[in-house]
Amino acid sequence: MTRDLRRYTRQTNFRLILGGLFLLFIVGDGLIYLIYGRGAALMGLLCLLAGLIPVALTLLVMLLLDWVAKRVGRE
Repeated sequence: MTRDLRRYTRQTNFRLILGGLFLLFIVGDGLIYLIYGRGAALMGLLCLLAGLIPVALTLLVMLLLDWVAKRVGRE
């Protein structure tokens, strides 16, 4: 039986990122809601989403660069 370690690494990284986002949004914002109320939780959610914009843009640029590098490598 062969093991695909690259697939395992991708799967593990995806699960870690998903778990971190779960903790950040559900647990973090849930605690804000419990302690400070609905308005503060909505503001916290807005701030979390605004903070993820640079991360998402960086990820998109990296994926675009990867796509371009693979296309150039084939030619």
